[in-house]
Amino acid sequence: MKIADHAELIKEAERFVKQVLSGEASGHDWWHIERVRNTALDIAAKENADRTVCELAALLHDVADEKLNASKEAGLQKVRTWLEGHTADGDLTDKVMDIIANMSFNGGKNPPMATLEGQVVQDADRLDAIGAIGIARTFAYSGAKGRIIHDPELSPDALAQEDYRSAGKTAIYHFYEKLLKLKDLMNTPYAKELAEQRHAFMELYLQQFYSEWGSRNPQEK
Repeated sequence: MKIADHAELIKEAERFVKQVLSGEASGHDWWHIERVRNTALDIAAKENADRTVCELAALLHDVADEKLNASKEAGLQKVRTWLEGHTADGDLTDKVMDIIANMSFNGGKNPPMATLEGQVVQDADRLDAIGAIGIARTFAYSGAKGRIIHDPELSPDALAQEDYRSAGKTAIYHFYEKLLKLKDLMNTPYAKELAEQRHAFMELYLQQFYSEWGSRNPQEK
């Protein structure tokens, strides 16, 4: 059924995403989507971005996540099929698909987002990966993937040579390969402001973590 009204399309997207992601235990569940959607709308208002494009892309982005699908292509096709089945607005579909296809961190290899709406949604997703919630999601994902918390005997240089999503990495190492880099990778001025406090909290957390572990930061030479 094609839906012309954008508000109704958003409601249908909510129902679809809840059905697909509710109960997902890797930190990519419905509540992650809800937070990213709300943050994206907040940033969109500050940066004068298209609200509908931002909200729809934020809602659907993890349905296509390659970590939750057989492949990146399969995930993207799942989202495109849903969009083409629910809206006749091809321009909206193309804009949303372009954002979802290019917004992931992917080890820092993806090119910059080409549109303001893409920057907004990417920033919102990255903000949910840092701070207190980002820390919680890191450990949830690591546990779901069988990664241990920390091993001070593992060389950071050796871990850096592993594939980005290798099971041989640790939860704490993920802070250094991704989370602590995200503050400087925010696109929009408002997201940069929001990232500062969350980044500072992660640094404080790591200090406390190493203090309780009784070891030094492995990234310190």
